[in-house]
Amino acid sequence: MQAVLLYEHGGPEKLTLVNDHPVPDPGHGEVRVRVLAAAMNYLDIWVRSGWPGIKLDYPHILGADASGTIDALGEGVTGWTVGDRVAIDPTLSCGECVFCRTGYQNRCTRFAILGEHASGTYAEMIIVPVRNLIALPEHISHAEAAAASLVFVTAWHSLITRGGLRPGESVLLVGAGGGVNTACLQIAKLAGCTVYVVGSTDDKLERAKALGADVIIRRDVDGGWSRMVYRLTAKRGVDVVVDNVGQATLNDSLRSAARGGRILTVGNTSGAEAMIDNRLVFGKHLSLIGSTMGPHRDYVSVMNLLFKGKLKAVIGATYPLADVQDAHRALEAGAVFGKIVLAL
Repeated sequence: MQAVLLYEHGGPEKLTLVNDHPVPDPGHGEVRVRVLAAAMNYLDIWVRSGWPGIKLDYPHILGADASGTIDALGEGVTGWTVGDRVAIDPTLSCGECVFCRTGYQNRCTRFAILGEHASGTYAEMIIVPVRNLIALPEHISHAEAAAASLVFVTAWHSLITRGGLRPGESVLLVGAGGGVNTACLQIAKLAGCTVYVVGSTDDKLERAKALGADVIIRRDVDGGWSRMVYRLTAKRGVDVVVDNVGQATLNDSLRSAARGGRILTVGNTSGAEAMIDNRLVFGKHLSLIGSTMGPHRDYVSVMNLLFKGKLKAVIGATYPLADVQDAHRALEAGAVFGKIVLAL
């Protein structure tokens, strides 16, 4: 089968397309899915590039997101048939620990993500636990389902479950074009909130505005974007900040928050080690809330909103699997608004 293999860390040139990778067989409680669309996340760049302590079984297959049809059923699988259209929850869990038993699969003691800790979705056939599937309605394309999965469950769990977002609140998104932020924007608007977006280019900001953003702010605005947020909110600040940049932006996120505000940290594209001014945290009574991925119930909730047309996946570009190196370059350069999809 076709698959994109990584034999060692490095740049996009380390991704190798092969046509003869062995077809995997599903085990007990697993299914084999024929992938028709896979979507990329910045996580793929981190895994490809490597970081201290990461351990992969080579050759490794990247990719957390996928949609396709069931190709084979493992022992013990019921309720599904070969040919069923499915989307895949990218959070892997043991199903046995206290967190899994209480419905918090993203806190599992053996928590993993497809494409990071386990073989991923850049392949013609993949194996996933049957508990990770959701049936895909005919009116939703495989590309849209793949593009939605990781970013929408991340956005929903952080804003709604962890952040307790309420109607009438104000939300600041640090970044305009990424998949998580385009998902957060839609969820915040659906919840009845005012949304501020900080972005790097006029084009990305205009697209965010078209998606529903109420206020757009250039990242390089004179005086700094946190000061601009402070001014635009009549020196109050915003109720909730979503920051997936980390090191470069966290202090500005703290400054942008209102007294009693919540900072949702969901990633660190600029670096993991952030120095913060702790006076902002206790002086403004701020809550710094960490969140990653989401439990399966959140995945089902947010995907059903997508299926009902209340949310939509934002697809910025589609590449054939053979052009995966170019797709990685585009993602790494920040050249795309929304998600990049690989078509198989």
